Amino acid sequence: MIAEKTPIQPVPLMAAPQTRIVESTDIFRGQTEIMIRHDGVIYRMKITRQGKLILNK
Repeated sequence: MIAEKTPIQPVPLMAAPQTRIVESTDIFRGQTEIMIRHDGVIYRMKITRQGKLILNK
């Protein structure tokens, strides 16, 4: 005689907090370079000719 196994109910996962997505067009507003202040330090973010982002201190 083979004993039937009781099906295991999946444990509900807690939802991970949503990470906010910001469009680069909203940040740059037609420009190719912006300055970002973080902890009192100014950083420069730039869109290259190839369309990539570069962040410099």
